[in-house]
Amino acid sequence: MKVKLLVIGKTDEPYIRKGLDEYESRVKRYLSFEMVEIPGLKNALHLSKQEWKAKEAAKILPFLSPSDIIVLLDETGKEMTSVEFSSFLNQKFSSSAKNLVFIIGGPYGFDDSVRKMAGFQLSLSRMTFSHQMVRLFFLEQLYRALTILRNESYHHE
Repeated sequence: MKVKLLVIGKTDEPYIRKGLDEYESRVKRYLSFEMVEIPGLKNALHLSKQEWKAKEAAKILPFLSPSDIIVLLDETGKEMTSVEFSSFLNQKFSSSAKNLVFIIGGPYGFDDSVRKMAGFQLSLSRMTFSHQMVRLFFLEQLYRALTILRNESYHHE
């Protein structure tokens, strides 16, 4: 199974880019992984929140297949410990799906058209983080979960 992370917009901060590169290389030691940066909206400040979400959805949907397992990273989603997340991943890896797709949406969240395709919503925290930081936090947690599944020493209980 391939794991994909879809994100809206570029990672501008060099220190975050460096962290993403580090954890992406670590994750790729365990599985096939791809982070896809979908171009953000331009000249969109005049749009309502709903129009914004609909335009982002139009950019996200072409990257999704009905056969994908889709997980939205969303503040309203279920919170898990790192060990629970590793079990969640293990369960998904046992399915026959070709792709496990995690999506970080834009500043206003997800349009209903994207929500309807998702089988799960995951929250990394009840706190609010920048979308760029969420990318790094998610990749670190993905790496941590993979080391937990292999009983490696990265995670301590």
